[in-house]
Amino acid sequence: MTWTMLDHPAWDLASAPPARAARTSSGTWLLTAPEYTVTLVAGGGSPPTVDVYEASRLDDSLLPPGLAQALRSLGHVQRVRTADLWEALATAIVRTVIQAKQARRMHRAFRDAVGQPVGAQALTPTAKQVLALDEEEFTALGMAFKRAPLQAAAHAYLTHQARWAQLPPDVLIKELQTVPGIGPWTAGAAVADHTGNFAFYPYADLAVRTWAKQADPATTWPADERSFAATWRLLGGPHLSVLTVLTLAWGDHHARSDQGSKHR
Repeated sequence: MTWTMLDHPAWDLASAPPARAARTSSGTWLLTAPEYTVTLVAGGGSPPTVDVYEASRLDDSLLPPGLAQALRSLGHVQRVRTADLWEALATAIVRTVIQAKQARRMHRAFRDAVGQPVGAQALTPTAKQVLALDEEEFTALGMAFKRAPLQAAAHAYLTHQARWAQLPPDVLIKELQTVPGIGPWTAGAAVADHTGNFAFYPYADLAVRTWAKQADPATTWPADERSFAATWRLLGGPHLSVLTVLTLAWGDHHARSDQGSKHR
């Protein structure tokens, strides 16, 4: 069995099947996720990369039994990597300090109002489109508090994109944090989304802690972020990325399954 993560807010979960427009280095694509697979419906240029994560790579001797069982129940997990660094960065800014459902609604409104249509979906607005928006337009979208960080990031991206593209991920995370309004969570989430390596994700955040506890309630998990992060690094070992992304995938699966059961 293969499970597709649809955690990125560009996925339209109301579409049947779920669909997403995505930009790559040489074109745009419309993706769908029927059943448990990703389908490239239409597009041009290089297609998006689909990363596959397998629980078999984890060391069960390091993991609490409940967590190991929960993650293995997913089978193979695949996730569409966000090829466009600007899209990853803008999305991370939208997601910062708000709940996932609110971020998904805001991201959809942002795309629909400003982004380029691709079929029935729309792309994340470009950096130039973001800079062209005025304060009233942000306010009308319910994004007044996102205007400053998005426009600062858009200006920085257009200035530094060529150099940023050459930086190793750990250096890029530090560089992104020099942009006003971008902190460690936003930078780490953007780089993980862009590279597919979730060792760079802020893995002590509320989402990972919440899903770890729900996947394995029998384990006593550290309550504070610093202690949780230290424990998580030990559990992941050399496969910290796989542990983190599979835990987020378990949460995505759990949340969508619960949502589906409410409508049956």
